[in-house]
Amino acid sequence: MNSRFILATALFLFAIVPARSEAATCDPDGLQASGSIYRICMPPAGQYNGNLVIFAHGFQDAGTPVSIPEDQLCFGGLCLADFITQLGFAFATNSYSKTGLAILQGKDDIIDLVHVFAVQKGMPNKVYLVGASEGGIITALAVEQRPEIFSAGLAACGPIGDFPFQINYFGDARATFQYFYPGLIPGDPFNPPPVLMQNWENYYQSVVRPVVFNPANRNVLDQWVRVAQLPFDPNDYLGTVEVSVHDVLRYGVVDLTEGAATLGGFPFDNSARWYTGSDNDLFLNFLVTRVAASPVAVEKMKEYNTTGRLSRPLITLHTTQDQQVPNLHELFYALKTIQSGSFITRHFPLQIERFEHCNFTAEEAVFAFALMLFYDGQQM
Repeated sequence: MNSRFILATALFLFAIVPARSEAATCDPDGLQASGSIYRICMPPAGQYNGNLVIFAHGFQDAGTPVSIPEDQLCFGGLCLADFITQLGFAFATNSYSKTGLAILQGKDDIIDLVHVFAVQKGMPNKVYLVGASEGGIITALAVEQRPEIFSAGLAACGPIGDFPFQINYFGDARATFQYFYPGLIPGDPFNPPPVLMQNWENYYQSVVRPVVFNPANRNVLDQWVRVAQLPFDPNDYLGTVEVSVHDVLRYGVVDLTEGAATLGGFPFDNSARWYTGSDNDLFLNFLVTRVAASPVAVEKMKEYNTTGRLSRPLITLHTTQDQQVPNLHELFYALKTIQSGSFITRHFPLQIERFEHCNFTAEEAVFAFALMLFYDGQQM
């Protein structure tokens, strides 16, 4: 994507809506009926344009306290509440009612947040939904399913293409890790001991990482990277592979058990998978751990799948080498919107050539936000 074009568009956004220097004025955090914590911020008096922007945050590890993730509200020198309110919009966000897998709960909590805002501040003229990572799929689902509420959406780095594919990405990494590094992570690979889950970061840094990245084991690492299809930057292979390894194993150990509980059954299935990329694929496929998904979980995951049928604009934004949510989701979703007739007319995908999950500059995020407003015909 041309950086000059991005910058020009960002400057255009500031030109049509002159930015103010005042910081956002946020009410004390409140509590929704579900237990989700919410925050509402307003522009300076007399500068409210009547429209609301809601931010749907990303994944929080299972077992962490329910809270608004402050570390997700600012990036690249841009803080969302200040930026949005300086443009004249109201801003709102919330925690969701649970951590771990919280897509359906988060969607319901976001919809309820619109009603909370309407009661406290009056019904907005338009509601725009912006989400990242887990918030990206929440945004896509909400814009598809509730066009009477949301005027447009921006879904960044979310698993919007196929939810079972996302589960299988983490599950395949965990199953094949067990083959290449037998016994390095103790216990059942898909039912880890609670003490390991609670102390995973320390265990990873002190036990797992030194073995995986031992130069003597380089060929094993390279095979696993190919088999598990872990993204990396070829200009910094080991540095970026280390990020991918850390992240896929963290989900497999810390979060998969809670995800299965939320779905009502085990969701990963590699019973018919043929893995490739090792020095001996026949041996790999004969010995790798095989598991089957619960029919209950398979049925439940249908609620997490997008349709690609849009009656409101949806801009999607993704890095090409995303180690947490593979970029293939964008292709899968584009195929859905092509089939529904929404591609380009309502769905516009933005691809950023870069490694790492949600690794966008402030200018790229502003460009995507401006494009969402443009697609909605927002003149402001």
